[in-house]
Amino acid sequence: MAAIRLGKNHLRWCYECNLPIMETKECPVCGSATEEMVLTPPADSRPAFEHDIKLIRDILDRDYGEGTGMSVIPDGHVVILSKAPSLDRMDEVVIDGAVIATMRYDMGSGWKFVARMQGAYRIGKCYTKGYVVCDPGAIPFVRESKNLMAPGVIDADPGIKEGDEIIIVSPEREVIATGMARMTGPQMVEADKGVAVKTRWYKPEEFRDLSDKPHTWDDVVEANRGVIEKRVEEATGFIRNTIEKNNLPAIVSFSGGKDSLVSLLLTIDAGLNLPVLFVDTGLEFDETVQHVHDVCERHNLKLIEEKAPTDAFFGNLVYFGPPAKDYRWCCKTNKLGPTVGAITKNFPDGVLSFIGQRKYESEARNSKPRVWRNPWTPGQVGASPIQNWSAMHVWLYIFYKKEPFNVWYTRGLDRIGCFLCPASDLAEFDIVAGNSARWDQWDEYLEKYMSDRGLPKEWKEYGLWRWKNAPKSIREEVQRISGREVSELTKQTKVPETGPLTIKVQDGYSPCVIGYSIEAALSRPIDLEKVAPFAHALGWVVEVDPNGEYISANYLTIYREGSIISKANVEDDARREMDHAFQVIVRAEQCVGCGLCAARCTPKALYMEDGKVKIHEDECIFCKDCFGPCPSVNFARNEEFEQ
Repeated sequence: MAAIRLGKNHLRWCYECNLPIMETKECPVCGSATEEMVLTPPADSRPAFEHDIKLIRDILDRDYGEGTGMSVIPDGHVVILSKAPSLDRMDEVVIDGAVIATMRYDMGSGWKFVARMQGAYRIGKCYTKGYVVCDPGAIPFVRESKNLMAPGVIDADPGIKEGDEIIIVSPEREVIATGMARMTGPQMVEADKGVAVKTRWYKPEEFRDLSDKPHTWDDVVEANRGVIEKRVEEATGFIRNTIEKNNLPAIVSFSGGKDSLVSLLLTIDAGLNLPVLFVDTGLEFDETVQHVHDVCERHNLKLIEEKAPTDAFFGNLVYFGPPAKDYRWCCKTNKLGPTVGAITKNFPDGVLSFIGQRKYESEARNSKPRVWRNPWTPGQVGASPIQNWSAMHVWLYIFYKKEPFNVWYTRGLDRIGCFLCPASDLAEFDIVAGNSARWDQWDEYLEKYMSDRGLPKEWKEYGLWRWKNAPKSIREEVQRISGREVSELTKQTKVPETGPLTIKVQDGYSPCVIGYSIEAALSRPIDLEKVAPFAHALGWVVEVDPNGEYISANYLTIYREGSIISKANVEDDARREMDHAFQVIVRAEQCVGCGLCAARCTPKALYMEDGKVKIHEDECIFCKDCFGPCPSVNFARNEEFEQ
């Protein structure tokens, strides 16, 4: 996965004090020079909480033997995680000023501790499993980045399975390298050819032993007090200046997450007592809702709480099916609608809303200004006091204020939102499933959806419901671990294939994805082979998926199962293209033979045959004159589900 730099890496380290230092090249405690921590972009590092540390230790004990976890991550030492690009979830692990490993979650197999050399040296103190003993003659080749071949293996843990993360050691137990097993332990010892271990990290490094310099997060906060207070001063000045420049009532938009919590606290630091707006989507964690109420009560703040209709999500599932990263109809039903309603009802003349947006969160947020007019909530001006803060700045400020925060951060989540959000990783779903009773309802729905439509278990196991059109990287990974194509695992085999077409639509600006989008659901699957020829009327370039799952043209994607997505920068374009898509589908599927569209077709690409409209594809010039009144379309619209 490509690394994306969204801002400067502010994390540095003082090795004299063994403390993480933000921004300054000189340690505020001892005056020594600090060194920048080399992290994979976006380098948005955060503290590791008790759950994170226990998880790392448990994986180490599992893979390298009991006691390894405590040896690698001893008590009393500050641990930092930095999220790195990955197919699912991956965090670089920092302790004592060294990136010792990445904790990676793999689809189909779960968490792995992928040791770097500093981590391997720590494992090397007490391992009893997960080792491969290398012949002395092979060591120079391994240290030149060569893979370890089977003839170079003297011994290996018999419990090693192909694909396991292992350490390579010398007969004297000196750590030589880390790598991934390409054979089982017994096969490595017995084989006389082939790759035994694919090496990962192999260059010798100096091991910095800072075990005698433990610290707490209180120590870290005190060391970084100057940086925190400087950030607070700038942010509170920004808040006061923004209020002065905008003649609007001001509020804080609070989601229950860490970033919006910090924005709220900064308004208090600025000497303000602003109302707090919380939109309960109906998909929030119970603990999040309680946290919002607790914060407002603790700081004596007025809470404006807007709730999505009770059936806004589960009531619409029957029409739209599971939401997806590229089919986020729920953002409109459960977030956009209530937000617009709350703003319109409480602030009809407009409002200035302080929001916990940070540029390190995504490319879209990195490109947004610090003050902006909200495109999907008329009358709302958004402003972010922490636009340039990293996650570590946010956490140090929360620790500095000694402010209680959402308990889900201590359970392993690094962002808080809807408990079933399709943008979540499988690793996050594992955490939610083990800690929230709400997950059972969603899991039961997915099981029934899967059963009713004849989908295989891998559809749920790999979280394939999270995409309408899975990216290439996911398709390749699914193929690698299952031996089957994604198109096989997502094809519905038990759905009604006949009946009149009707349509249900959700449209509007998405608060989760930049731009205007319309998501629609047809009442049944469609025959893309019939639709594809007529789709030429939609645009110059028509892409037909070779697996027969979708057709795309211009702003549109039409899926075999009956989902349609129209995206555009301009609302009118998205609406027009969705209308045209529905006309094309109905024209192909249930033409009543009136001939109106053929009569409007100037180049005569459309013609009538056997009482149905047909098309000469090569003669279509994309003029779109064929779109207009159609009895079949009008009938379908009359039967349209209530919006």
